[in-house]
Amino acid sequence: MKKFMLFTFGLVAVIILLANIGPMALLALSIWLLYVVFKKFVKSDSTVGKVGWAIVGLLVLSITFSNMFAVIGIAAAYVLYLIYKNWNEEEESPVVSVIEDDDPFTNFERQWAELNR
Repeated sequence: MKKFMLFTFGLVAVIILLANIGPMALLALSIWLLYVVFKKFVKSDSTVGKVGWAIVGLLVLSITFSNMFAVIGIAAAYVLYLIYKNWNEEEESPVVSVIEDDDPFTNFERQWAELNR
């Protein structure tokens, strides 16, 4: 049952990830452009240059904010990673294991159960 649920959640996560590939690419591009604009803004010596780079930076920042729903795609990628990581984990069995100890009553009960088989 656990594998079926992991498969179902994985399938939903893949669909969400594929639906958000375009916005994720635009988000990455706009973040890179923000970095470039910031570097140019810092290197600029003139006031006109700084104002121009600030205007370009605000335009790119608006593009970045318009693609913020791509974070859902990033979350879907993280869910896929967690599903991949947990896919081969062994399920715990409901049978309680017998703990070996020096209690004579516990050893007697275990031996009596073996004799009755």
